[in-house]
Amino acid sequence: MKIGIISDTHNNHANIQKVVKTLKDEGISIVIHCGDMVDPDDVWYFDGFRLIYLFGNMDIATGTLRDTILPLRPDNYVDYIFDGVIDGVNIAAVHGDALGQVDELAQSGKYSYVFCGHTHRRQDEKVGSTRVINPGALGGLHEEHRSICILNLITGDIWFINISD
Repeated sequence: MKIGIISDTHNNHANIQKVVKTLKDEGISIVIHCGDMVDPDDVWYFDGFRLIYLFGNMDIATGTLRDTILPLRPDNYVDYIFDGVIDGVNIAAVHGDALGQVDELAQSGKYSYVFCGHTHRRQDEKVGSTRVINPGALGGLHEEHRSICILNLITGDIWFINISD
C-alpha cells in the first residue's frame, strides 16, 4: 500500500491541485497532511481520500478544520498528534513545531515511521529503528523545491516528487 505525505500547503491552491492529481495518478487513497493547511476551504481538495490531518502552528481555525474534515469520511482523523497503525505499520505524525516532539517520538522506538512538516525542508533519516520523513512544503516560505513524499508501506521505498509553483 502506498500513502501520500504532504505538509505546509499554506493556501497554495495551484500546488494543492497538482498534488491531488499526482496522488490520484499514483493510486493513493490515504493522505497524511502534517499541518499548516491554513484555510479550511482547502479541505475540499482532499475529498475522496482518507485524510489524516495534524494541526500546524498556522492553523488558527482548528475547530473549523476539524468540523470540515471529519464528516467527509468516517475514517478521517484530525488532531495534533497521530499515533496509529496503517496496513500493519506503526506510525506517528505531527506538524513538528513543538520543540523536541519529533525526536521524542522517533527515539521511543515505538514507530516504524514518524512524519512531520514545519521546516519546509525534505528529510529522510533513521533515528534508531525509526524512519523520520518530512515531505517538504507546498506553500509558504520557499526553502527548497515544493515537494511531497510517497511511501510504499510494504517495501519501505519512498520517493519525493517535486511540484513546481
